[in-house]
Amino acid sequence: MHRILITDYEFESIDQEQAVADANGVELVRAHCRTEDEVLQYAAEADALIVQYAPISERVINNLPRLKAISRYGVGVDNVDVAAATRRGVAVSNVPDYGVEDVSDHAIALALTLARGIPDLDRGVRSGRNPLPSVQPLHRFSAQTFGVIGLGLIGAATAAKAKALGFRTLGYDPLHLPGTTTGEGVQVVSFEELLAESDVVSLHVPLNKHTHHLIDAAALEQFKEGATLVNTCRGAVVDTEALVDALKNGPIKGAGLDVFEEEPLPLDSALLALDGVVLTPHTAWYTEESNHELKRRTAQNAVDVCLNRQPRNILNPEVLPISAG
Repeated sequence: MHRILITDYEFESIDQEQAVADANGVELVRAHCRTEDEVLQYAAEADALIVQYAPISERVINNLPRLKAISRYGVGVDNVDVAAATRRGVAVSNVPDYGVEDVSDHAIALALTLARGIPDLDRGVRSGRNPLPSVQPLHRFSAQTFGVIGLGLIGAATAAKAKALGFRTLGYDPLHLPGTTTGEGVQVVSFEELLAESDVVSLHVPLNKHTHHLIDAAALEQFKEGATLVNTCRGAVVDTEALVDALKNGPIKGAGLDVFEEEPLPLDSALLALDGVVLTPHTAWYTEESNHELKRRTAQNAVDVCLNRQPRNILNPEVLPISAG
C-alpha cells in the first residue's frame, strides 16, 4: 500500500484528505514537522508528502529514497526545493487556483477598509470623539487608481473587482507588455508608472529571487503621496523595515497586510504601533469553500502520482512518464 505523509498542517481536521486516501486505497499518516530532521524522521517510508510549511530541502529530498511526490497546500512552493525534486524525478504539485475568489475578495476588503478610513473612524467612535478630521481627505473610488502588481489569476480577479467598483485600474506584470490592455480591461504599464500613479497598490506575485523585497525603500519612494499598499501574496515581497519607515515618514499613508516576513507577526513588531495599518493573520485564502477544495485537491495530487496518474496540477511534468491526456 502506498503511504502518504502529511508533514504539517494547521487545519482542524484532515477529513477531506482522509476521504481521498480511503477512496484510492492509500495509507495517510500525519505528523507535525517543523525541521528537516523531523521530516526525515517521519517520512522515511513515505511515497509522497503533503506539505504546508515544513522545509522540503535538497537534503530532505535526497534522503527519502521512496519519495515520488510532494504536494503543497496552496499556491506558493517557496519551502520546497523544486529544482532538487526535479533532479530526483520527484513530482511537485500545488493548487494554484483554489483561492482566486477568496484572496481577491480579501485584497479588495483591505483596500476599501483603508480607502474609507474605517480603522480610524471606528476607533474615534469607540473613544467618543469626532474622528472625521483624522481621515480627511477621503476620495470616491471613481476618483482613484487601483494598481495591481502581478496579473495572474488572483491579480486579474482583484483588478476586475476594483474596476467594477469604479476604480481606474492599472497593472504591471513582466509577462505583459506595457501599453497593452488585458482581457479584464486593465491597462498595463511599467512598474515605475504603476507606483507613481496608483492610490492603491495591491501585490499578487509569487515569492522568488526576483520578487524578494520587490517593494523596498527605493520602490516605496516612488509611491504616490498618500497611497496605500495591500499585500496578500507573500510577506517577504515587502521589506518590512522600509515599509515601517515609509508609513512613518511618507509618502504612503496606509497598508493592509495579510502576510508578513515573520509569521506569526511578533508582538513587538513596529507595524502594531502604526494607526494606518490593517493586519490579518494570513487568512485571505480562507472560506469554507476554498478550505475544502484546497485540502481535497492537495491530497488528490499526491494520490494521483502514487497511482501513476497525471495530477491536475504539477510544476515539473517532465519527471512523470505519464501522458497529460
